[in-house]
Amino acid sequence: MTTTTICCYYHHKYCFYHHIPIFHCVLSDPQNCTDLNVTCLVMVNVSSLFIVDNFTEGFCDNDNTCIMTCFETNVCDNSKYDESTCNGIDPSIKDLFIVNGKRCINCNNPVKRAKEEKKLTDVMPGLPKFTTNSTEPLDPAVAGQVMGAFDSTFVDQFNESTVALTLGESITGVLLKQTDPKHMEEVSFGYTRINESFSIVEERQALRGFSRSLTVSKEAFEKAMSSNTSEPFAAVFRFLNMSKDEYNSTVLGDEVLAVEMGTVIKNLTDTININFWNLNYKGKPDCFSWNGKGNRPNWSMDGCETIIVGGNITCRCTHMTFFAVLLTPLNETISSSTLNILTTITRAGCGISMFFLGIVLFMHFVMRRARSSNFTKILIQLVFAMFLLVFSFLVNDLVAKTKHAVGCTIMGALMHYFMLSTFTWFAVHAFHLCLQLYSGGKIQIQRYLLKVSIISWVIPGIITIVLLSVGKYGELTINTESVETSVSMCWILDNNVHYIVNIGYYAVVFLFTFSTFVLMLTWFYCVKQGQKVGAGQKNVSSCQKIITIMGLCCILGVTWSFAFFAYGDFRIPAYYCFTILNSFQGFCLFIYYYKTSRVEQNTDPDNSSSRTLKTNLDDIFNPYDNKGMKPKPE
Repeated sequence: MTTTTICCYYHHKYCFYHHIPIFHCVLSDPQNCTDLNVTCLVMVNVSSLFIVDNFTEGFCDNDNTCIMTCFETNVCDNSKYDESTCNGIDPSIKDLFIVNGKRCINCNNPVKRAKEEKKLTDVMPGLPKFTTNSTEPLDPAVAGQVMGAFDSTFVDQFNESTVALTLGESITGVLLKQTDPKHMEEVSFGYTRINESFSIVEERQALRGFSRSLTVSKEAFEKAMSSNTSEPFAAVFRFLNMSKDEYNSTVLGDEVLAVEMGTVIKNLTDTININFWNLNYKGKPDCFSWNGKGNRPNWSMDGCETIIVGGNITCRCTHMTFFAVLLTPLNETISSSTLNILTTITRAGCGISMFFLGIVLFMHFVMRRARSSNFTKILIQLVFAMFLLVFSFLVNDLVAKTKHAVGCTIMGALMHYFMLSTFTWFAVHAFHLCLQLYSGGKIQIQRYLLKVSIISWVIPGIITIVLLSVGKYGELTINTESVETSVSMCWILDNNVHYIVNIGYYAVVFLFTFSTFVLMLTWFYCVKQGQKVGAGQKNVSSCQKIITIMGLCCILGVTWSFAFFAYGDFRIPAYYCFTILNSFQGFCLFIYYYKTSRVEQNTDPDNSSSRTLKTNLDDIFNPYDNKGMKPKPE
């Protein structure tokens, strides 16, 4: 235990140790200065306590009243701040400790305000003025500029040991200098509201009075001291409404905290603790850090541990930098085991689908292209769009792993384009089937195939170009409960765009295609009923019926609804249904193409050698035809 000699003035005067005001002592027997039964505590400054035990010296004035005593004590060693008692004492008394016999009244408030206030523009003239407006997103480069300015030379311009620094509502901070490097202790900084300045907190127990706090450990100050810093310091800042990262991540409270000590501080065993207590939030919180470089935050979980207890979040980080808590929506987080299973099924299914889709394209372009009907040509374009979608999906994560921003942007845009094209061809198929039923199988629209092809390939392209021009594509992280198992892909970064463009677009397509699917099933039922009374009609086997229904589901995109309408408790089962069913999509389209298409020799008045590829939809009786006639071939 370190001891030192102190001197105490009586009658509410002040104690001085090297001219630093400390406390006064209320003596039990002030008339007897040679036999004092009193103990006192001395504080050299706000961060270093010295406890003294033994009386060493005392003297009295002419009227035998004790004026000064010098002794050693430890009676106030375990005393706590007594707010109620200290508030009732004469405000002119600035003593930190009041001792009466063996009773110590601790008036050393562990929560203090900065001794001086400064505007950042006064000490950093180069800061842009727009940052004073909290409604505008704060440029992350400005935050990096502010923290990068703090070094020993910059800090020496401040005379006080604690200085509050502000710039409008966007930037608030405090600078604390350890004036006695030989007796350094940990220091905390806390606040409750985002428009409130930092309080300096000397005891961890007092942090409970703040909803947000940050603690700089003693080890951090010692590391700063070992790097030839003559006077260790800590600059703590809060940045509000900082521009989001490229993933449009949600930051808890839009608050980013930063710590700078004039040197690189890392690998701390006594970590930097950032607390967010009793806050309401939605999503899964995780602690992230950013090194302050670049025009956008590049958040990383390296070196930070997240501890969640009820509504309290604590970040324990081993280094000094920018810190924030990012919130991941709960419905976007899945378990790592589920993600691995879904990934395995998807890759296997995509490989199978791509193989059979390739066979369909080979059969069409090499063997039967000249003999195709409009229905088959539309089916082939759907197969082609789906083939490109599957291929882009399989190589997507490979591109994402390269961390090439431009390449990932292009990859995300291409995959999105092929997906929208696939959706559009679903709708075109539904339109074609309805048009066949309405026209009795004879479509008389001029350049019909050219028109539907332009619609199906151009409209998705326009949407993709617009999103590409506004920077909505990039590397997207799929979160799991463990950071190590999270994966990245090149895709749309803005959730709002995803909901409006993808889900909204597919919802419209799904309403049309599903209605067509129900209509076609009704039509097949009527055909079956007509076969019972028709002469010479062949019965359709159960296998053919299943193939027809599965084929309809694929060409109309009904199975995609499992992914786009998966919410709540049904979300994970829907993902499994979507993954498994669409894994066989290419195979089903291959079987449907093979079984429902046949080559039939037709007699054409203009070209007797012409052939056409006809599907069962053209071959069977149309119950909606007013003439009750079998439709003519296209």
